[in-house]
Amino acid sequence: MGADMPAFRLDQVGTFGRDLVRPECVACTAAGAIWVSHAAPGAGGVARLDADGVAHPLVAADGAPADLVPNGWSMEPGGRFVLANLGDSGGAWRLHPDGRCEPVLTEIDGQRMPPVNFVHRDDAGRLWISVSTWRIPRDRAFHREVADGFVVLLDDRGARIVADGLGYTNEVKVDPSGRWLYANETVARRLSRFPLHERGLGQRETVVEYVDGVVPDGFEFDVEGGIWCASVMSNRLVRVAADGSQAILLEDCDPQAVARGMDHWREGTFTREDMNIGATRRLANIASITFGGADLRDVYLGSLFGRSLFTLRSPIAGVPPPHWSF
Repeated sequence: MGADMPAFRLDQVGTFGRDLVRPECVACTAAGAIWVSHAAPGAGGVARLDADGVAHPLVAADGAPADLVPNGWSMEPGGRFVLANLGDSGGAWRLHPDGRCEPVLTEIDGQRMPPVNFVHRDDAGRLWISVSTWRIPRDRAFHREVADGFVVLLDDRGARIVADGLGYTNEVKVDPSGRWLYANETVARRLSRFPLHERGLGQRETVVEYVDGVVPDGFEFDVEGGIWCASVMSNRLVRVAADGSQAILLEDCDPQAVARGMDHWREGTFTREDMNIGATRRLANIASITFGGADLRDVYLGSLFGRSLFTLRSPIAGVPPPHWSF
């Protein structure tokens, strides 16, 4: 199907779940469980959604930082989760099924970890931790010439920075072949990849510079070698085919507002206000995508401002993620 895949209409988008708070990241398992970020003040953690959409929050309690804002996260065996804390105290934290929370990584190279964007646990059990910027507040990195994002690898050899100089690092994931680490660079507006070596990563390669209006956040792989990307600001779902071509599969935006945002990006005046112009639209600044269902064709979209997940049926199946059998 590839590049000829038809676009979705907005009226084909359903919803699932309710009363969610900043459902930025979502993950599904073969058993049918759907988990999503839940960032309620003082009760942050993750939430499991029942088949009827009722949310059951797992709140980080004992040991959690006071400003915990769970952003991207990864599942571990035994019902545990490794959370990226977007609060100013930063770091990566492990959430246990009883709500107990403990630090996974709060310092790197002798410095306190800043706000963390995403944590990816690969098939080998390694943790890949993405940090968008050293700058606090993070908005100071919303300039196309700022590139101080980095990726930390935490494995049995300890934690070390394996990639830096990225333009606002967002989601990072090892691809299905196990040969590459892919990374979305939000403010640089590109998808990059790094060859995996025994001790870390090789030199960065640019997979694609995204089309105008796409500000990339989360992404996922499909079985045809495509990569599906959720774009904040423009509420666009983009598929990058194996040959590098791009197709906009879904969008919910004001084209003139997106054009102004892109002008600001080119001029170096891009702000949080630009990033959030999609918040008032139906898709509420979509930020992540995952595949679920028995055939991995159910698409779930997380967002920054929604109260539910958004759903689609895809003609192409997703690749089973590392947590699929948990």
